Amino acid sequence: MNIVRTAILLIITLIIVPIFSFYFGTPLNEVSTTALILISKICLGAIIYCFVIGELTGNNSQVDKLWSLLPIVYAWVVAYFGDFSLRLVIMAILVSLWGLRLTYNFSRHGAFTIRFWEGKEDYRWAVLRAKPEFQGKWKWTLFNLFFICGYQQILILLFTLPIIIALQFNEVAFTYIDLLIGVLMLFFIIYETIADNQHWKFQSLKWKKINNKEKLEGDFKKGFLDKGLWAFSRHPNYFAEQAIWISFYLFSISASNQWLNWSIAGCLLLVVLFQGSSNFSEEISAEKYPLYSEYQKKVPRFLGIRKK
Repeated sequence: MNIVRTAILLIITLIIVPIFSFYFGTPLNEVSTTALILISKICLGAIIYCFVIGELTGNNSQVDKLWSLLPIVYAWVVAYFGDFSLRLVIMAILVSLWGLRLTYNFSRHGAFTIRFWEGKEDYRWAVLRAKPEFQGKWKWTLFNLFFICGYQQILILLFTLPIIIALQFNEVAFTYIDLLIGVLMLFFIIYETIADNQHWKFQSLKWKKINNKEKLEGDFKKGFLDKGLWAFSRHPNYFAEQAIWISFYLFSISASNQWLNWSIAGCLLLVVLFQGSSNFSEEISAEKYPLYSEYQKKVPRFLGIRKK
């Protein structure tokens, strides 16, 4: 029941944190409120779409297909409301670079097909469906509605919302601080790209050997990647993803001159989500690969010093 309790806690947190943060922040102006309402409607439509299609097809990776695309839509909608000011445009461009990169990486895993409702499903959903606490169609349906579709879609909206704060303070001039933040976010996008490419190359070659019935030796025999960026972090891609959206939040600080504003809820909740997601991924990896537990002892989860 740990998974169920974790999901319920995340959903409750998703409701409480943004509302609490919102009412203790600077009230939005009319333009920012209008933009927020519009992108919230898009988010609601996405929740309904993903739930209905997921239930009809049995493929629960519908949110995954939109994860990299919706922030691009949200960012450019807000940029439009801000008359495409320099800060908003740069924020939207960076989100677009992030989204296009992630879409490409997701597509080469077979996620997108001509029949858009099909495509390869994330392996973790199948593992989760098989667990005792989800036996019974109604249980999985509720989980699909409230967590897979509801929680994740709202989270996608939330970690994009620093751009609403930037819109609210649109009259504040773009400075070298914004430029430094942009460079920082771009660095983590590149970092994540390198990590994903290293993992893709390793897994592709491993499965090529398996399909050709070749003997697996060395690193391939272990089954998992522990070289490159993966020698210093068990999840360098997860680390970079969190860092990207924390960097994005910094734009709201630069625009508002407020170190703490309500749009921080998104990146904080994303960090919480990746804690749970990495736990689940590592549970699966530890069962599949005998040497993975040794890897866990030596290499930090996200960032730290590798032990000898």
